[in-house]
Amino acid sequence: QRQLVESGGGSVQSGGSLRLSCAHSGESYCMGWFRQVPGKEREGVAGIDADGTTTYADSVKGRFTISQDHAKNMLSLEMNNLKPEDTAMYYCAISWERVCVPGAPTPQQWAARTLGQGTQVTVSS
Repeated sequence: QRQLVESGGGSVQSGGSLRLSCAHSGESYCMGWFRQVPGKEREGVAGIDADGTTTYADSVKGRFTISQDHAKNMLSLEMNNLKPEDTAMYYCAISWERVCVPGAPTPQQWAARTLGQGTQVTVSS
């Protein structure tokens, strides 16, 4: 069972920035971030293929940047111009596939095999 450890969540005001990190054991598959608010289904936020190709949900395009540091086995999500609707628990994930499903898929659509414990992001207006 691959282990994922997220960090970097917190509370910021609208327009602020946060950087999430996810330590992993070295992956050559699609990795990404999901988020979930109570009462709603978990949704994909961003993904990065094994070759570095990235995908984003429409709601975060131009504001979030996903990156992978293979030397440090670290997946990151830089979040800028945060909005109150970005408030959620954010989860790091590994897919069974090497190519990420684009858009905002559910973990099932994305073929997620492992998710981390999550880190809370709260954006106040």
